[in-house]
Amino acid sequence: MSEAGGGRGSGSSVPQRAPWSLVAATAALCLVSATSVWTAGAAPMSREEKQKLGNQVLEMFDHAYGNYMEHAYPADELMPLTCRGRVRGQEPSRGDVDDALGKFSLTLIDSLDTLVVLNKTKEFEDAVRKVLRDVNLDNDVVVSVFETNIRVLGGLLGGHSLAIMLKEKGEYMQWYNDELLQMAKQLGYKLLPAFNTTSGLPYPRINLKFGIRKPEARTGTETDTCTACAGTLILEFAALSRFTGATIFEEYARKALDFLWEKRQRSSNLVGVTINIHTGDWVRKDSGVGAGIDSYYEYLLKAYVLLGDDSFLERFNTHYDAIMRYISQPPLLLDVHIHKPMLNARTWMDALLAFFPGLQVLKGDIRPAIETHEMLYQVIKKHNFLPEAFTTDFRVHWAQHPLRPEFAESTYFLYKATGDPYYLEVGKTLIENLNKYARVPCGFAAMKDVRTGSHEDRMDSFFLAEMFKYLYLLFADKEDIIFDIEDYIFTTEAHLLPLWLSTTNQRVSKKNTTSEYTELDDSNFDWTCPNTQILFPNDPLYAQSIREPLKNVVDKSCPRGIIRVREESLRSGAKPPLRARDFMATNPEHLEILKKMGAASSIDAEDGLRFMQEMIELSSQQQKEQQLPPRAVQIVSHPFFGRVVLTAGPAQFGPDLSKHKETRGFVASSKPYNGCSELTNPEAVMGKIALIQRGQCMFAEKARNIQNAGAIGGIVIDDNEGSSSDTAPLFQMAGDGKDTDDITIPMLFLFSKEGGIILDAIREYEEVEVLLSDKAKDRDPEMENEEQPSSENDSQSAEQIASRSQEIDLVDQESPEESSVNSHPEALSPVDTDSAASVSSSEQDSNPMENLETTSLDGECTDLDNQLQEQPETEEDSNPNVSWGKKAQPIDSILADWNEDIEAFEMMDKDEL
Repeated sequence: MSEAGGGRGSGSSVPQRAPWSLVAATAALCLVSATSVWTAGAAPMSREEKQKLGNQVLEMFDHAYGNYMEHAYPADELMPLTCRGRVRGQEPSRGDVDDALGKFSLTLIDSLDTLVVLNKTKEFEDAVRKVLRDVNLDNDVVVSVFETNIRVLGGLLGGHSLAIMLKEKGEYMQWYNDELLQMAKQLGYKLLPAFNTTSGLPYPRINLKFGIRKPEARTGTETDTCTACAGTLILEFAALSRFTGATIFEEYARKALDFLWEKRQRSSNLVGVTINIHTGDWVRKDSGVGAGIDSYYEYLLKAYVLLGDDSFLERFNTHYDAIMRYISQPPLLLDVHIHKPMLNARTWMDALLAFFPGLQVLKGDIRPAIETHEMLYQVIKKHNFLPEAFTTDFRVHWAQHPLRPEFAESTYFLYKATGDPYYLEVGKTLIENLNKYARVPCGFAAMKDVRTGSHEDRMDSFFLAEMFKYLYLLFADKEDIIFDIEDYIFTTEAHLLPLWLSTTNQRVSKKNTTSEYTELDDSNFDWTCPNTQILFPNDPLYAQSIREPLKNVVDKSCPRGIIRVREESLRSGAKPPLRARDFMATNPEHLEILKKMGAASSIDAEDGLRFMQEMIELSSQQQKEQQLPPRAVQIVSHPFFGRVVLTAGPAQFGPDLSKHKETRGFVASSKPYNGCSELTNPEAVMGKIALIQRGQCMFAEKARNIQNAGAIGGIVIDDNEGSSSDTAPLFQMAGDGKDTDDITIPMLFLFSKEGGIILDAIREYEEVEVLLSDKAKDRDPEMENEEQPSSENDSQSAEQIASRSQEIDLVDQESPEESSVNSHPEALSPVDTDSAASVSSSEQDSNPMENLETTSLDGECTDLDNQLQEQPETEEDSNPNVSWGKKAQPIDSILADWNEDIEAFEMMDKDEL
């Protein structure tokens, strides 16, 4: 969630170190003003089409915001599948994700300035009145300091900024008297106790009512926080100080930033992901531009823009040089170790780094911004959305997508910088995918799994705060917005703060602490506004020429820069380092190489650490390859038309839906319902998909009985009332220890809540048609258009049916160890209990979504076209006979002294966003 919005500037440079009153007004964001420059790679989009797409964004926002206000308000967020509000403590805990919820109508506050950007001034005025009337900031609830700052404090300040703007215009908000600002000040004081540490870094959580470390506060014992959590406060806190004149907020935020800068790794100038708030020791020493660090870098640059303090720009440029030196491997951005920055810390990237191209636009480094953005766009075209994490060869690592806005944000800023209509087409694709795959009757639902298209009962507040704002601005012309957007800077949550704050209430000491810690060379830093003639050297095809080599990077080619090879060694004729995938325990040469690792030189040590990391990931990969991916049950009949997608467990018998055509048919309940004997109603299930209940016999026996009755498929529904994928891990239905080749129909498993949706639909509509497939299929627009006007009642009934189920994560990602599989005799094979045990994913320590997808090794280049012809993307037909133990034993003896590093790698393998 990033990037600044901006002021216009000319093509010429602003004089070096110009007075900030001029810089803030004209030069701070002049790069994004270069809209007159566009490349000829894509045909210009007509004014009419841009207006049409802008209006479509407005309708989408109305659908999301209207359903929140109707079904959820005053709750913090909308649960779009069950059409109700998410209230802290009344729903199953989602771990740290719930720390954003404080019973303060989060979505409403987060949406305030979006209403004004979208020209909904009357709705904005009504929303402000509701906030002042209904919102209570004195709740006995523990919240995230970071999330509360960027969403609630930022939302109140953004609302205040635009409220006073509208009041000055003389039509709206004439009654307003800084009430939102007073609420922001009240909240600011409630957050201040979190900074009561020796370091000045804030505690990660605070009780809104009782503060820190009181018995009733239930918080204050934490020792660690993320770098972004402590380093993403300066914009909101400084703005609060500048608006109110109370300098304490800006002082506390500055102190936290000063401490982080002091604790950076001096040789690499990088910071880690997690830091001890008392000692300043780095807890996680990996470094990147994604989760845990992202907005720290963003706020250094934007603090310079908003506050005019040179030290912030100096620090940002120092970090940026390190990022481009070590982390940037165009088009990839890969985490490294802060103390050994030439060594990659992992072989996958998380979705939060999608903000970085937009930040590079603000920086003025346009080429790598275009490259990384294009790579991300190719991933989106492959999976419809950006997976929460994906590997260096662009396979899914974590399959969720909570409707994050970072890619839309970078798209907007690249369009502002280049004027290239190509980015309008990218935005159009985002709109189409949201409507096609995420839109549900009660709003927009996050994707539980981008591979299957299944939904999660979640619509985060940032979706309304950021996504619609950036998409609307992408297609809007200047006259479409009722104020000058370039007079404001965007916070990381896309809230708007006015640039005139740079000259208001400047009473905080601006001691330049940067030079105390490092020797700075001013020649490395940009003090001027980039000249568009330099960015686009008389070449209208500039941006297209950068994108073109990346068009097929996801599907066909091996991305550049994945492997850092020491050029000096290769030039001298040295052999490339031994890779884990090539290692053979019986090869004496390989064993000799292992003995040298870590002993001969620093280069050998780096090779050894890389080899260990690859071995650990190879072990994890082989375990994952034994897992079958999830499947999808999609209700395609009226009035659902494919909008409802249920995540289903696969079977180890019957046809593989990833290799065979999906099965479509109407559903019918079998008699007996448990399917454990010959069916007494074969005429009812003939040619249909039979519904049967779990229990009392083996899964394979049920499949044979319904197949003999003429069913074309089967859905087993859990008999444990209330079970759901949010409380139990997905698993595969095992066979009965006999030959199951006689089973020729597909079988899928649904937990009780998911199965309840189908059963309720049968009771409501009688005729219910479903699609059994490896992933959700596109909705049928022709069938949907046939829907009669009277179907509005049917849609409402469909919403009520959907309320039977909460499609949350496959397991609680924060506490996978709490998940358990219900004990049933048919879940385990009586013949092969060892293989049956691997059916459940509950024993996996890593992210559960990882169990359903193969993670590739760093540097491994594969021909995905050939691979996809041989096997599905999820790679379920791996060889189960590969023995990890035989390879691990000699390594354990040779690398006995490396236990500490191995443990560090294993910990990183378990880390989640």
